[in-house]
Amino acid sequence: MRRLFPSPTAPADLQDREWGLDELADLYAYPGSVAQGRPWLRANMVSSLDGAAHHEGRSQPLSSAADMRIFGTLRALADAVVVGAETVRQEGYRPARVREAFAARRAALGQSPAPVIAVVSAGLDLDFALPLFAEPLVPTLVLTGEAAPAERRDAAAAAGVEVVVAGEGRTVDVARVPELLAARGMTRLLTEGGPRLLGQFTAAGVLDELCLSLAPMVAAGVAPRIAGGPPLEVPRRFALASVLEQDGFLFTRYRTGTDGTADGPGAGAAAAGAGGIGI
Repeated sequence: MRRLFPSPTAPADLQDREWGLDELADLYAYPGSVAQGRPWLRANMVSSLDGAAHHEGRSQPLSSAADMRIFGTLRALADAVVVGAETVRQEGYRPARVREAFAARRAALGQSPAPVIAVVSAGLDLDFALPLFAEPLVPTLVLTGEAAPAERRDAAAAAGVEVVVAGEGRTVDVARVPELLAARGMTRLLTEGGPRLLGQFTAAGVLDELCLSLAPMVAAGVAPRIAGGPPLEVPRRFALASVLEQDGFLFTRYRTGTDGTADGPGAGAAAAGAGGIGI
C-alpha cells in the first residue's frame, strides 16, 4: 500500500508495503470534536469503476484484502455502525467483534469493547432470532418511526432488542439519527449503507465524511450507485483528505469543508429536500 495524498513526507510513504493497523488507525482517526459530544458521521462504501455499489446484491465481489483491512479499521474506531435493514438482510450482518489490536485504543477513549450495530428500519421486518440481535457482545439497536407496526416492536422487545424512535410517522427521520446516538454517548459514527440509507444521510446534510474504495473493476448490470434517492438541488462539495493505493484499488477519504471540518449540523438540508426513510 502506498500513500498518494497528502504528498508523501517520508521514504516509507513511497514504498508499496503493508501498513500497520496503528498507522491506519491514526490516518482514519475521528476529529477531536467528537470528545465534546459533537457526532461525526462517516460512510464507508466500495464502488466499481463504472459506479456499481455491489455485484449481484453483495459488495464482497468488489472488495480486496486491503479493502477489508481498512473496513475492519474503520469499524474498530467507531462507537456505532449504522446500517439499513436491507443491507442487514443482503449482507448477512453479524455482531461486531472485539479486535484485540484496537482494545487499548478503545479503552483509552472510553469506548465499549466493540461498536454497537444500529439498524435503521421503518417496518421492523427483521429476524430477531439472528445472532446480530440474539448474540451481540454489545446490544444491537433498532431505529424506527413512532408508527412502526406494534407487533414488530413487541417482537423486538421480546428478543431484548432496544428500539429507538427516530421519526414521528411511519418513516425514520435520518437527520435525527446522529444526535440520538450522540445522546447515548456514541459520537464516532460509521455507516456502511446501503445506497438508499447513504442517499438519505446525504440529503439530510448530516454526512461528514466519505471513505470510498474504488475497485479497478467494471461490473455493468443494474446495481445502484453508492448513494440513491432523489437528487440534491445543489450537489454538496467535499474536500479530499487522503488517498491510499494497493493493487490498483484506490482508498479515498473526503470530508466536508476545505480544512476537514464539518459545515455544521444539518448543513445543506434545506437545499436537499430531505425526508424520512422507510426500509
